[in-house]
Amino acid sequence: MTEEHKSVEQVFSELSSSMDGLTSNEVQKRLEQYGPNSLVEKKVNPLLKLLSFFWGPIPWMIEVAAVLSAIVGHWADFIIIVVLLLFNAAIGFFEEHKASNALEALKSQLALKARALRDKKWGEIEAENLVPGDIVRLRLGDVIPADVVLVEGDFFSVDQAALTGESLPVTKVIGDTAYSGSVAKQGEMVAVVSGTGSNTFFGRTAKLVESAGTVSHFQKAVLSIGNYLIYLTLGMVAVLILVGLDRGEKPLELVQFALILTVAAIPVAMPAVLSVTMAVGGLALSKMNAIVSRLEAIEEMAGMNILCSDKTGTLTQNKLTLGDPVLFGAKDNEELLLASSLASKIENGDAIDLAIIAGLTNTDALQEFKQTKFIPFDPVSKRTEAEIKKPDETTFLVTKGAPQTIIGLSDLAEADRAKALKDVDDFATKGFRTLGVARSRENHSWEYLGTLSLFDPPREDSAETISQAYQHGIAVKMITGDNVAIARETSKQLGLGTNIIEAETFFDKDADVQHLSQDIGQRIEVADGFAQVFPEHKFGIVKALQDRGHLTAMTGDGVNDAPALKQADVGVAVSGATDAARAAADLVLTAPGLSVIIQAVEHARMIFERMNSYAIYRITETIRIMIFVVLAILVYNFYPITAIMIILLALLNDVPIMTIAYDNTWLDPKPVQWDMKRVLTVSTALGLIGVIETFGLLILAKVWLGLDIAQIQSFIFLKLAVAGHLTLFVARSRKPFWSRPFPAASMIWSALATKLLATLIVGMGWFMAAVPWKYIGLIWAYCIIWIFIEDWAKLIIYDHLKLESPRQKRFLNRLNVSAHHHAPQEARGTVRSD
Repeated sequence: MTEEHKSVEQVFSELSSSMDGLTSNEVQKRLEQYGPNSLVEKKVNPLLKLLSFFWGPIPWMIEVAAVLSAIVGHWADFIIIVVLLLFNAAIGFFEEHKASNALEALKSQLALKARALRDKKWGEIEAENLVPGDIVRLRLGDVIPADVVLVEGDFFSVDQAALTGESLPVTKVIGDTAYSGSVAKQGEMVAVVSGTGSNTFFGRTAKLVESAGTVSHFQKAVLSIGNYLIYLTLGMVAVLILVGLDRGEKPLELVQFALILTVAAIPVAMPAVLSVTMAVGGLALSKMNAIVSRLEAIEEMAGMNILCSDKTGTLTQNKLTLGDPVLFGAKDNEELLLASSLASKIENGDAIDLAIIAGLTNTDALQEFKQTKFIPFDPVSKRTEAEIKKPDETTFLVTKGAPQTIIGLSDLAEADRAKALKDVDDFATKGFRTLGVARSRENHSWEYLGTLSLFDPPREDSAETISQAYQHGIAVKMITGDNVAIARETSKQLGLGTNIIEAETFFDKDADVQHLSQDIGQRIEVADGFAQVFPEHKFGIVKALQDRGHLTAMTGDGVNDAPALKQADVGVAVSGATDAARAAADLVLTAPGLSVIIQAVEHARMIFERMNSYAIYRITETIRIMIFVVLAILVYNFYPITAIMIILLALLNDVPIMTIAYDNTWLDPKPVQWDMKRVLTVSTALGLIGVIETFGLLILAKVWLGLDIAQIQSFIFLKLAVAGHLTLFVARSRKPFWSRPFPAASMIWSALATKLLATLIVGMGWFMAAVPWKYIGLIWAYCIIWIFIEDWAKLIIYDHLKLESPRQKRFLNRLNVSAHHHAPQEARGTVRSD
């Protein structure tokens, strides 16, 4: 990329601005002239969006069925099929619109911020309110909010790989342009905004909330279930059509019935159920100060079993307080604090700088000096440096940073050097952070003034949060840039283990963080935490844990944490994180601490249970209806239900099934994963029981009650309608259906309302033959009895799959004893007798 280099004077002249920034009146005029600093999103016409729900394989089948109904003159069927088509389109449109609005609401909370100089005062504003001519301050970790020209500062490096593909950061100097969407990697500069919104060089701003481009593991599993149901349905329909043709039935009516049966069996509501469940979960988390930037990440949280957490500001309060300093060249504490304050920049809001300046007894002393040059903290040099002008116009340098670095710079006697390093170690064992402070001499050597000690106490809720994480089956590993001693002391206070490893012991400079050895991976897996960690180490830690089979969450707050946040199964940007970190994360915390992560995990596991219940119910219903209808036609040579009944069943089922997104669910104490064997086994068993149950009622109506075919069809319709959502109450829990947690009120009332409507339809003879009310009572009683049989069978299956029944335990115990008995003598251990 080539860029034009301009002088500061030329830039200010072109933009009609100055180093004093703009006034509020000027800003308002320019906002009206240039518009907001955002891209105009292309909105899809709502009507076109609605019409899209009438296009696709499932709508096509419904539409063909409607056309065939009109051709053969079945107008009642035609009307109800059209109602079904309109209803499904409306549901899909409404739920997608709802999910879209949820994401927009979440995005609005992640709006990019900028530090701007207006009315000669620095303040934080929304990036979309920036206008050309605004003066902004840029520093490490910022996403550049607009195209800007750098006008003041010493050093600035930006990562514009997302814009240009350049693999290395680019160094910028005064007069250079930094482009919107690039990321500040090092340094700090003041800049003037040269282009906003669609007038930026690349015509876009950074997007902080991205919709996922890939389908999550859980969605893949649910979609594979959908495919399984489609294939099962098409196979049964093929048998139905072949038998019907062999019996001489009218092809048009046969195809119409087959299409309608296919529509009823295929999970039409699946996309809507998925979207509303995810949206409900995302909105619930946003109310808990956790914003989900990728809704599908909620599912990953349900299975995560390791949480790698930053220490400072996440597990600790990030409210540093000064301890007792150790003096060397400084004559007293005030001189030491004054020098370290001069090596700070209060407007940057750095926690360490603020703690030091707050410790000054006489803050007026700062006014006697002028900071003419400032080099902010750099992770490589590990120190800040400032050039200071005295009242007599002479200058000197001050620096503060990692004690080992400052001590190494300073001109110290060997005994003093050893003492200074020992002081640092002594502070570290007590959990104190330390800073070395030095001042330049006339001969340009550095005089070591002393060591400052600072302590960052644990957050009040951290220990409890960690305890809850362990109770939820999640191991917490602490990650910090502090040394091992500080990390171990903090770990003790938090109730974590003390197996803290220094990252550099297995991340040497030649190590490939993406392909670590199995030995290193095992050491990372068993460690309780990691000290003296660099950003690239975080990526390697996450990758190693994933290679060991763990679903891993990682917290971070800096731009250098972005690779690790992206690599993690669940990337968590903590409160106060940089824009770059928030852009890379799946979950953004807007309140300090980690307690909300536990709440997010609980919600994710409950959402998983809802989706699991939906899958079991959906497979059960397809097997129940498809196999019963086809077998009944083969055995009795008549349709047990009519086309219009199938359509009504689909309509009555769609409303209650949507309420599963709000259902009360059991909270699994351990990380959950998709168990297809369990889902298919339970749903197939319940489905086959449903076939037997319905056949029993068909025989009762035909043989014992002597009803005619029309009444038998009404009889079976009501049975399928009533039993359908009674089965949902069975499928929603692994415990007896009457146990806690009870179904949500919305689920109970919607199911009750639709079943009462079905009862009225049969009792009053709407769209079908009427059935005497005493027989309707018989159907209800029959279905209620069978729900207990289904639930009993479900409990047996779950017990069998867990291998925890008394009979299975006795068998496994005998098997173990037998295997032990025949094992070689030297391989035997101690046999425990229970």
